[in-house]
Amino acid sequence: MTTLTAEHVPSSASTGPRPDAGAGLPALVAWHAERTPEALAVADGDTTLTYGRLVTWARALAAHLHEHGVRPGDRVALLMPRSARTVVAQLALWWAGATCVPLDPAHPRPRSESMAADAGVTLTVGDGKLLETAAFTGRVLALPAEEPMSAPSPSASPCASGPDAAAFIMFTSGSTGRPKGVLIPHRAVAELLSAPDYVTLTPRDRVLFHSPMTFDASTFEVWGALANGAAVVVCTVERPSLEDLAQHVERHGATVAFFTTALFHQLAARRSRVFSVLRTVVVGGEALSAQHARRVLRAFPWLELVNGYGPTETTTFATAQRVTDADCDGQVPIGRPVAGATAHVLDDTGAPVPVGARGELWIGGSRVASGYTGRPALTAERFVDRPGTGRLYRTGDLVSVRPDGVLDFHGRTDDQVKVRGFRIEPGEVEHVLRDQPDVDDAAVGVHRPTPDEARLVAFVVAAPGPVPRPGVLRDRLAATLPAHLVPDEVTIVDRLPLTSSGKVDRRGLADLAAGNGAGSPVAVPQTPLTPLQQAVAEVWSRALGREVTRPDADFLSLGGHSLLALVVTDDLREELGVELALADFFAEPTVAGQAALVERALLADHADLRPSAEEDHDVR
Repeated sequence: MTTLTAEHVPSSASTGPRPDAGAGLPALVAWHAERTPEALAVADGDTTLTYGRLVTWARALAAHLHEHGVRPGDRVALLMPRSARTVVAQLALWWAGATCVPLDPAHPRPRSESMAADAGVTLTVGDGKLLETAAFTGRVLALPAEEPMSAPSPSASPCASGPDAAAFIMFTSGSTGRPKGVLIPHRAVAELLSAPDYVTLTPRDRVLFHSPMTFDASTFEVWGALANGAAVVVCTVERPSLEDLAQHVERHGATVAFFTTALFHQLAARRSRVFSVLRTVVVGGEALSAQHARRVLRAFPWLELVNGYGPTETTTFATAQRVTDADCDGQVPIGRPVAGATAHVLDDTGAPVPVGARGELWIGGSRVASGYTGRPALTAERFVDRPGTGRLYRTGDLVSVRPDGVLDFHGRTDDQVKVRGFRIEPGEVEHVLRDQPDVDDAAVGVHRPTPDEARLVAFVVAAPGPVPRPGVLRDRLAATLPAHLVPDEVTIVDRLPLTSSGKVDRRGLADLAAGNGAGSPVAVPQTPLTPLQQAVAEVWSRALGREVTRPDADFLSLGGHSLLALVVTDDLREELGVELALADFFAEPTVAGQAALVERALLADHADLRPSAEEDHDVR
């Protein structure tokens, strides 16, 4: 038996020239391991892996997967929390020749099983405890928890997936109530991340990995680092607070991070100390606020701020703009095509629009996805071969081109929305609502109480009989849909606003949302608030934009959501001196419940001030 050391790196890659993008990410990682086996590759607080150890462990795990029946071309689901082992497992799946189908441990089991079925998954691998809890109906395999003590045999050489083989299947929201699985080829991921010119990534960098694996930003966080000889630093907290993010950035010395635009706005508004540590911040998901971008750039003038744009179907980022102070004089642009992507702005007839005119953005080039798994009709509709331009993806986004070729974003051609960085088809949520026995009809839209905040809101017409309670409907949705698809507010209405053609009037929905009590006070309290409850209520009131006066007021029922929870927990930490984990926050979502959590935390923090025995008295 051979004990593994960094020097025992099984080699299939030459130490010669850097592999090109067509060789794929595993070849790039192996090349860095051959050149700098002792360089840091992944750290998560408990585990630290050099490039040599990462490659050796991943190849051993690939051999283990092969022994358990994984073959090239298989589609294998991965269910694991964020950790160093997650990175090893993804690399091992590729070296086994499989396509990785990431699953989120926070998603309801029915949704994960549906996604696995749509992807044609033959096996689900991952953390043993999670797999046992999930109780999936298909084949499962718990991956070894420990690093192997012996190197894989020479016969267990890695399988080289071709450049057009699928590296990932990532799911996005679907308008029919069924999420769409996007087939992302190896070449597309490698070309995006191999020596990128739209962002600075060097072997000296440490990139923060805090996004869910099911979110395509995680591709940049992990493989952007490893394709360039940098290190991945993993935030292992499942739902990190603003303070968790700051602590992980400081503890690991992270230099590069991706934040959704909505999260960036919250960090910018608070001038978070994360910006004092980071050198590069990439944002994406929604329109970037010029005000917040300028605030950060002026307070932290060394910061490289990159505004990235791109649907999952174009491999994470299709365009990017390094944001300058001058960009903040008006609308912040989404930049120019990057890393082999091409951009075409076309009118309704398919003709290019003039400079400055608005048209639909079509993305082409080598990073367009292969299509949707098991959805040939939808693939043919959205991925189109056009004479003279080749295969293009029709984004549905409205943009215009400046004289210098930079793109500005102007919205959508359909009902699709972005909320806190997630792409949402309202029809998917409406479909689940209409399936409820006590719901006759439903419509879903977005309410923006402030320019920086977006809330997903649902309006429901009750079926004959008892009227459903909004909280009950939200609980039912949470059992089926991931958290970002559960409306922040549910309102029962007599009827939905319609246009003259009989369709739901989306503008009318926005008016309904705006007039639905945001900013108005909650009913007069039945019982008075204690001083601690009052302190919690005041923090809630600022975050929610409405007065909170009841001890039984529920954060979610008042329109609270995960991003506002980050704000509230950070304010409670600053004002009351307590740390509340997001899991505890959502387990006790009332003013009274959170006041009790605060009280327990304060008592625990000051336990040394409570006398454990009777005080001694001097005898005089």
